[in-house]
Amino acid sequence: MAREAFQTLTEPMYYILLALTQEQCGVDIMAKVKEISKGRVSVGPGTLYAMLQKFNENSVVKITRSEGAKKWYIITPRGRDMLTAERERLWVQYQDGELLEQ
Repeated sequence: MAREAFQTLTEPMYYILLALTQEQCGVDIMAKVKEISKGRVSVGPGTLYAMLQKFNENSVVKITRSEGAKKWYIITPRGRDMLTAERERLWVQYQDGELLEQ
């Protein structure tokens, strides 16, 4: 049985989707990822545009407009659901880790 696409998100995927809670173009997404991760995560153009293409093909993000080669994206309801599920998954892991404190 094939694994469902995006069952879990990598760190760059997670931050790209967080950045896309507001409409952004590629350059702005890269800057926003760096900003919200406080510089811990950076996404290069190759990774970003490959991920945006996969996300778009799977209705995780959508293109809102384009001017020449420049495109703007935003997260879809499906993408928000994925982001929420990943956040909850990470929260459970964090809570499980609290066992170390006992």
